[in-house]
Amino acid sequence: MLRFLLWLVLPVFAAGCAQLAEPVWAPDADVARARYVHPGPPVLTLYTVINNYHGRGEHSALMVDGAQRVIFDPAGTFYHPHLPERNDVHFGMSDPAVEFYIDYHARESYHVIEQSLTVSPEVAALALQAVQDYGAVPKTQCARAVSDILAALPGFEATPRTISPRAVMNAFGAHPGVRERKIRDDSPDDNSGLIQAPPLLHQQAGFAGSLG
Repeated sequence: MLRFLLWLVLPVFAAGCAQLAEPVWAPDADVARARYVHPGPPVLTLYTVINNYHGRGEHSALMVDGAQRVIFDPAGTFYHPHLPERNDVHFGMSDPAVEFYIDYHARESYHVIEQSLTVSPEVAALALQAVQDYGAVPKTQCARAVSDILAALPGFEATPRTISPRAVMNAFGAHPGVRERKIRDDSPDDNSGLIQAPPLLHQQAGFAGSLG
């Protein structure tokens, strides 16, 4: 997978939601400007980060495609200044932004499982509201937060409320119609340093200014 050019300091990613999430609340204007609506049906997408050495699930995140597309990244370390965040919910998730998110997590020690399922507009609307209402998530509770959201949705009530990303992944994957792909990347584990998002990300997120 393409590793992006360097320019923006990012924190070191530690698997397993390993850093304590603190409340973050982007301004209304930034959230409104970043709003991205994906053309297509409403979809829920579960991302699970898997350790390549022992196969353990290390992180869970949920993308909601509904009235807008957001990623709920509970207790995660993903960050980009042009993708405003409110308590683990990242706005402006255009296709380039999603690929940037995946690339941030996939590396020589971890791969990413992407599972997508088309849902009704009503379920997507409930999920979108739920991730925004959930609040900032403490460390080690990423899978618990995602499973709480899923278990409260119509059709997903069998989702176990668990701290195991693999258990959430297995339950989600049991739904008929789930589309799955595995993303691997041989990039080094240390992805701290300077990373530049693709220009299209800035354009679709509504930021026309200089990359600085």
